[in-house]
Amino acid sequence: MHSPHDPYVRVRGAREHNLKNVDVDIPRDVVAVFTGVSGSGKSSLAFGTIYAEAQRRYFESVAPYARRLIHQVGAPKVGEITGLPPAVSLEQRRSAPTSRSSVGTMTHLFSSLRMLFSRAGDRPPGAPRLDSDAFSPNTAAGACPECHGLGRVHRTAEELLVPDPSLSIRGGAIAAWPGAWQGKNLRDVLEALGHDVDRPWCELPAAEREWILFTDEQPVVTVHPVRDADRIQRPYQGTYTSARRWVMKTFAESKSAALRAKAERFLTSAPCPACRGSRLRPEALAVTFAGRTIAELGALPLAELAGVLTGGDAVARVLTDDLKARIAPVVELGLGYLSLDRATPTLSAGELQRLRLATQLRSGLFGVVYVLDEPSAGLHPADTEALLAVLARLKAAGNTVFVVEHHLEVVRGADWLVDVGPHAGEHGGRVLHSGPVAQLAGVAESATARHLFDVSPAPAREVRTAYGHLRVGPVTRHNLRGVTADVPLGVLTAVTGVSGSGKSTLIGEITEDLDGVSRLVVVDQRPIGRTPRSNLATYTGLFDVVRKLFAATGEARRRGYGAGRFSFNVAGGRCETCQGEGFVSVELLFLPSTYAPCPDCGGARYDPRTLEVAYRGRTVAEVLDLTVEAAADFFADTPAAARPLGALLDVGLGYLRLGQPATELSGGEAQRIKLAAELQRGRRGDTLYLLDEPTTGLHPADVEVLMRHLHGLVDGGHTVVVVEHDMSVVAGSDWVIDLGPGGGAAGGRIVAAGVPAHVARAEGSATAAYLARALRPRPAA
Repeated sequence: MHSPHDPYVRVRGAREHNLKNVDVDIPRDVVAVFTGVSGSGKSSLAFGTIYAEAQRRYFESVAPYARRLIHQVGAPKVGEITGLPPAVSLEQRRSAPTSRSSVGTMTHLFSSLRMLFSRAGDRPPGAPRLDSDAFSPNTAAGACPECHGLGRVHRTAEELLVPDPSLSIRGGAIAAWPGAWQGKNLRDVLEALGHDVDRPWCELPAAEREWILFTDEQPVVTVHPVRDADRIQRPYQGTYTSARRWVMKTFAESKSAALRAKAERFLTSAPCPACRGSRLRPEALAVTFAGRTIAELGALPLAELAGVLTGGDAVARVLTDDLKARIAPVVELGLGYLSLDRATPTLSAGELQRLRLATQLRSGLFGVVYVLDEPSAGLHPADTEALLAVLARLKAAGNTVFVVEHHLEVVRGADWLVDVGPHAGEHGGRVLHSGPVAQLAGVAESATARHLFDVSPAPAREVRTAYGHLRVGPVTRHNLRGVTADVPLGVLTAVTGVSGSGKSTLIGEITEDLDGVSRLVVVDQRPIGRTPRSNLATYTGLFDVVRKLFAATGEARRRGYGAGRFSFNVAGGRCETCQGEGFVSVELLFLPSTYAPCPDCGGARYDPRTLEVAYRGRTVAEVLDLTVEAAADFFADTPAAARPLGALLDVGLGYLRLGQPATELSGGEAQRIKLAAELQRGRRGDTLYLLDEPTTGLHPADVEVLMRHLHGLVDGGHTVVVVEHDMSVVAGSDWVIDLGPGGGAAGGRIVAAGVPAHVARAEGSATAAYLARALRPRPAA
C-alpha cells in the first residue's frame, strides 16, 4: 500500500471499455491533460474509471440505500485506485433545462442580484421591503400573475389545434394531442363520455368542439378498451384533459425538448401585456438599483452589468462586490456577452461547460479533482489563454485538474500529459506516455506527438474559385443588425469569430434563402436520439439490412420469424423487462437518474428464443456488439451493409459499436454519424452542407481525416460551409467570413471576408493574427 501522503493518483488494472489493463500514476495538484485520437480510451480513463470510482466512493459514504444500486449502476472495471480525492465532473452534458432555466439561475448570480434588490434596492415611498423571493419569476411571490412568470403569453386557437377539420377525432383531427397510448387514451375517454369520435370534426356542434379543445374540467370515466388480438386490456379509470390544457402543461413543464418543441407548434406567443416580458409582479418592478429594475439589469450583457453595479451603502457594497467577483470569471472565459436572462436551452454545450467552470471558481472547494471534458470546445483561440488561466487558478486553490482535451495550446499549457492510444477502439486503450509534455516528443507511436511537435509547413493548397454566390440577409436577429453576406458556391467556406460574435445566427439564416442550391443538409451536433433505443445501426439504416439477413436464415424461416422479430423496438422478439432498451433507469434521490444493465437480459435487449437464431455463428445481440471496424469485415460481401459501414470508417468512427446507445455518443460523434449517412448517399453536385464546429471533440489526426472528406465533397461539386475555431481548418479553406470583432453587442458585424491570406491581414479582426500564424511555415523547435 502507498502512504496516505502519496502525492499521486495511482490507477492499477483499468479495463473500462477498450482500456488494456492500464496502470498509470498521475500527480495530484497539477493540471493534467489526457490526449489521444477519438475512441482511444482517454475518456474511459478520465471519466469512466477515475471519476466513476470517485463517484462510487461518494455514493457509498453518503447514501446507504444507494449501495445496492451501485452494483446495478456498475463500479468501474479497475483493480484499484489509490490517492484519489473526491472528484467533481464538469462534462459537456446537456441537462434537461426547462423554459425557466437561465444563465442567472445556473450560475446562482440571480440569487445574489435578488438579495441586492431586497436589501439595498430603492423602494417607492411607503412600500414595504420585499424579500428576495419577490424578485424571482420562478416563485409564487414574484411571478407575474398574468403569464405565471414566463414573460410571454402563449395562446392557442382551434385552427392551430385542428389543422384539418375534415378529419374525425379517430382519424387524428386533434393534431395537438400526444402520440401513442396517451393519444388513444384521450380518444377512448371522449368516446366513453359520449362524444362521436368518427364524425368529421367540422360537423360537430360548435359548443362541443369548444369543450373538447378548451375545457378546464377534468372528468374521470371508466374506459372499456377494444380488445387487441394479442392481449387483453382491462377496463380502467381515464381522466380527460383538453387539448389546450395538454399543450400548455407540456410546454411549461416538460423536461423533453422534443415534446416542448411539439407543443410550441400549437401556440402563438407574444410578450405578456401585464409585465411587458419582464416576468415579474408590478411590486417587484417598482424597486430599482442604480436607477434600473432587476429585469433591466438581467437583460444587460454580464460585462456591462459589472460596470453598473456601483454606489449604495455599506450593505450594498458588500453585495455588489460579491456579484462583481462572481461575474469576473464568466467574463474572463469569454462569456461576457451573455445576459442573466438568457435561456439555458439556447446555449451551446461549450458555453454551458464554461459557465459551470466559472461557477466552480467561486465555490471555494479545495483538495478535489476536477475532471473536465474538452473545455476549449467552442472557444476562439483568443479565449484559450483565459481558459488556461482559469485552470491554473483552480490548481492554485489546492485542487487537481484532469482535462480531456484536443486543443494543442491547452495541451502545451499542461503540467502533465497522459497520452492514450495509439489508435481507436481495439487498437487503442494503452497509455503511451504519462509525464511532462516535452517528453512526449520521444514517443514514436503517438499521434499527438506528431501534431504537437511537427515543424513542417502546412501543405499549400490551390484556392478554388466559386461558380456563383448565395446572398444571405439582410439579417437582423440576436446581435446581427442588417448583416448581409455572400456565401460562395462550389467552395469550402469557414465562418469564424469569437464566441457570441453571431456565427451560428448567420449560418441559421442560410437555410432561409437557397437560390442556386438544389438541396440543403445541416449536419449539427444534436443527438441522433435521446434514449438508449437509438443507435448507430438504426440511424444509418444498417439495422434494417441486418434484420433482413437474420430473417432469411433457415432457422428463422422454420420458426416463422420475420424481420420484426429481430427489432428491439417492438414487442415479439425483444426482452420485455427493459422493452428492448438493454438498460433500466435507476432513480437516485438528489442525483441524476442513471441507466443500469437490464437484470433479465443483461443488456442483450432480446428474449432467449430470439437469441437462438444465428447468422454466420453470431446472434443479433452479438452483431450489435461488433465495432464498425469488425462489422465491415463480417459484412464485407453484403453491399447494402458494407456501404454505410465504409462511410462510418471513412469519418473515423471504426471504434464505435453498432448498438452503442445514442446517449453514450458525444456531439462530435453524432455529427460525424450524420455526415457518414450523407456520404453513403453519394449524390451529385449542388448540395449545400452546413456544419457547426465539426472538429469539436476531434484529435488533430482525426481533423485531417474529416477535412479530407469535406474537401472531397467540394471536389464533387458541392458547397461546404463550416463554423470553425480550428485555425488549421480555416487556413485550408477557400473563403473566410469573419464576424466580430467581439461577442454580443460588441460583435454582429462582418469584420472581413475573403481568401484566408486576405483575412489574415485584416485590421480589427480577433481571428487575423491566429490565422496568419496557421498560414506561416512553422518555426523549427
